Amino acid sequence: MSVADLTTSPVTSTYTKTSSRLHSPQLSLSSTRLSVHFSRSPRPNPRAQNFKITCSVNSQVPAPVAVQTEEAKSKSECFGVFCQTYDLKAEEETKSWKKLINVAVSGAAGMISNHLLFKLASGEVFGPDQPIALKLLGSERSFQALEGVAMELEDSLYPLLREVSIGINPYEVFEDVEWALLIGAKPRGPGMERAGLLDINGQIFAEQGKALNAVASRNVKVIVVGNPCNTNALICLKNAPNIPAKNFHALTRLDENRAKCQLALKAGVFYDKVSNMTIWGNHSTTQVPDFLNARINGIPVKEVIKDHKWLEEEFTEKVQKRGGVLIQKWGRSSAASTAVSIADAMKSLVTPTPEGDWFSSGVYTSGNPYGIAQDIVFSMPCRSKGDGDYELVKDVTFDEYLLKRIAKSEAELLAEKRCVAHLTGEGVAFCDLPEDTMLPGEM
Repeated sequence: MSVADLTTSPVTSTYTKTSSRLHSPQLSLSSTRLSVHFSRSPRPNPRAQNFKITCSVNSQVPAPVAVQTEEAKSKSECFGVFCQTYDLKAEEETKSWKKLINVAVSGAAGMISNHLLFKLASGEVFGPDQPIALKLLGSERSFQALEGVAMELEDSLYPLLREVSIGINPYEVFEDVEWALLIGAKPRGPGMERAGLLDINGQIFAEQGKALNAVASRNVKVIVVGNPCNTNALICLKNAPNIPAKNFHALTRLDENRAKCQLALKAGVFYDKVSNMTIWGNHSTTQVPDFLNARINGIPVKEVIKDHKWLEEEFTEKVQKRGGVLIQKWGRSSAASTAVSIADAMKSLVTPTPEGDWFSSGVYTSGNPYGIAQDIVFSMPCRSKGDGDYELVKDVTFDEYLLKRIAKSEAELLAEKRCVAHLTGEGVAFCDLPEDTMLPGEM
């Protein structure tokens, strides 16, 4: 998703809902198009406002100030089947289904979303009796591509997919959503410093946090994928004070999946034999794949893989560089496996964690049992009862090797936090990032 133009002129935005709406007396069965158009008016809808984030790393800056954006182009299109009314309780096959769930996806015209949306629509994540509404957020530049995405979803004939909405204003797209998958972000370009990427993408996630705070479900679950995802998640939750901080996640599941694969390859087993894998810390080269607590066939990894030098030196590097190697081999980023890992992360929250196992997620550290610094987003081991919530795992072991590496990732995230203080309402931003720690393949 490209960075939105942030100006001070009034807003005109169009939000197209291509949906098979629940039948009601107010909506005619003959209706073929449903769109809401916000135009210049002396009484603007506060939900149709975007925010300008004024930021500087050199001077004192107040908390983000809300201003209106310039006029957006009027775009609307209705996609056939999603414009029809329906009544799930009237059909024998659907009357036992659960209540419709609303899922928002930003960067919805991108490569990751191109894989993820079809997994969501198929029922792979939420199950075969969970109807879903997809609310797709893009940019003005990507709007036509969003229409193409909606057309492909239509042609796929997913019974569970009952509504598709597309738009470029998060205050409209995020309304009443119960899940928000924040994928869209600016990629790091040539010559761009990590501090610059934190600032540019931080503005996007500050705006989206405010939008979620204003219009989303009060119990919305948020998974931040756009990098640097840990600190972007922190910015997002700080700008959404009415949503529990515990509901925000930074995606480290792909790192966990890669770590499991490397351990399986080394041990000569299939990857379903690897459990209790934790990624500690930041989604960067300071991440800590934890082989001390991981198990293979229920046995500690260090008892199965006797080559401890490989574990301490090569293992972490292989996990970190996997994305870069993939680009060299294929010429593309790891969009498909990232989409799979997002689906895995969601399933871990809506499915009870197997007894004795856990999963990794970047979550808010306040109250953590490990002594990790408070008020950052740090990947840690979690368990879930399948209700969308989670608890941190307490029965983990630490040694000097593991603690030293966790401390390095912790220091980096604290430095990133200082770098975005102007976006979290904490005053002056000061960047003292020690080194470039972007993962290969994400530059």
